[in-house]
Amino acid sequence: MTTGTTRLGIGLAAVARPAYITSGRAADLGARRSVEDLRARTEAVLDAAYAAGIRYIDVARSYGRAEEFLAGWLARHPEVDDVEIGSKWGYRYVGDWRVDAPVHEVKDHSVAAFTEQLAETAALLGPRLGVYHVHSATLDTGALDDAALHRELARLRDRGVRVGVSTSGPAQADAVRRALEIEVGGAPLFTSIQSTWNVLEPSVGPALAEAAAAGARVIVKEAVANGRLTPGAPDAPPLAVEIAAELGIPLDQLAIAAALAQPGAWRVLSGAVDPAQVASNAAAADVALPGDALERLAAVAEEPGAYWAARSARSWS
Repeated sequence: MTTGTTRLGIGLAAVARPAYITSGRAADLGARRSVEDLRARTEAVLDAAYAAGIRYIDVARSYGRAEEFLAGWLARHPEVDDVEIGSKWGYRYVGDWRVDAPVHEVKDHSVAAFTEQLAETAALLGPRLGVYHVHSATLDTGALDDAALHRELARLRDRGVRVGVSTSGPAQADAVRRALEIEVGGAPLFTSIQSTWNVLEPSVGPALAEAAAAGARVIVKEAVANGRLTPGAPDAPPLAVEIAAELGIPLDQLAIAAALAQPGAWRVLSGAVDPAQVASNAAAADVALPGDALERLAAVAEEPGAYWAARSARSWS
């Protein structure tokens, strides 16, 4: 059995459903996006990730058939007993496997939604589930103030599943800090924090460092900014492209190496959709960025509100 040696994880958000907001999907996926096409592609990505030493897999109820595809891959690989699986609840996938669906996912952070979706996740992943995140918890969805929900989450925690939150939006830092304050039964409730951090939107960085210092595990998502920090991206920042060229590495490796350099980052997720992308992303673990490169990259950061407004405006494709 290969031993996992990398701090990368693999996320299935972009490969287990036909539409997503990552750029370049026409080139990456083409028109072959049937359930069976994406099942096969997902399994190829998981094979490549495992071979690269990746041992953390990120899925969610709203990622199309991600949990189903992962469960099938695990069933076909009984020798794989050393991966940790994190899933998320709080969004429902409603896209009906259509690229042109008017709505692809619907948010619901109620106790009823948690109970329903936990049962769905358990039916597919059973005891393999290691972490369950509230999907995109914010201060205004109520998930961070709902005592009844916290009691239900604590029951899951007490059964041995780590409970966490994922965050999005310009107020991520506030959500992270609020999550860290919550205790149930005299113990912290949320001990896994998954947040968007990349060189274009690094504002949550100090809060993530605080989370790590408090003993929570920190998972970085969207390190390549939904494709904006990948080779050939039309909206890649010129300075980042220049720095990558100077270092002789692809832009995705620069972006992921910068995320790996953040204090307290336990895992940085790859959102690769084919084995070649997996290999390139995984190679970032061997990139040691010089300090001046990180300092120069600070200049590409965007105002958080503008970054998230642009992200919200991205079309599903």
